[in-house]
Order: sequence, then C-alpha cells, then structure tokens
Amino acid sequence: MSILNQIAIIFGISLLGEIAAYILPFTFPSQIIALIILFVLLMTGVLKIEHIKEKSDFLLKNMAFFFIPAGVGILDEVKEIWPVFWKLIFIMVSGNFVAFFFSALFCTLAMKLTGRRESR
Repeated sequence: MSILNQIAIIFGISLLGEIAAYILPFTFPSQIIALIILFVLLMTGVLKIEHIKEKSDFLLKNMAFFFIPAGVGILDEVKEIWPVFWKLIFIMVSGNFVAFFFSALFCTLAMKLTGRRESR
C-alpha cells in the first residue's frame, strides 16, 4: 500500500479520535480514543497490519524527533519549574515504576489468557 494511503489511514483514525473526544460529555484524550479505534479495527480485521506497517515503522523509528519541541518548551520554563524540581523527579520516577508494574501485570495476564486459549 502506498505511503500516502497509509498516512491517510493514520490521520483519518486520529481525526475520528478528535471528533469522538469533542462529542464526549467528559474530558478524554483524543489520542487514547484513536488508539482504541485503531486496536478495534485491527482486532476485527477491518484494517490489516500491512495497511499501516511501513508508515508506523517510520514513525516509531523517528519518535525521538517528535519530543524535541517539548524538550525545548521545558527549557524555556526552567525558572518556573526549579522550585518544584525534586517533586517532579519523584513523580516521574515513581510514575515509571507504577507504569512498569501494571504493564508487567497486564502482559502476564494476557500471556496466561492466550495460553489457555491455545491449549483448547
């Protein structure tokens, strides 16, 4: 599938996520909605991994590039961040441990469920 079609699929799913977030009566990140939509489309077979593989591989390989503007923005606000610097470090480190714990928990659960399904 051509790169333009792959980009159109990814942007279309992102647009659906934005529309859904706008319609919802409560605040919910549109990126998460778009990921859920992408997951559902892939799991139902409506969208095949080959339809977006080349473009998604490119985006994953160049992901660090997308964090540069955020890093520069933080450097511009160092004076405001400095008084709470250690609190932020604590939150980031503990947040990583919590995310690691729950990721490991859900991966273990998924592997157990998949193992049960394959043994039938």
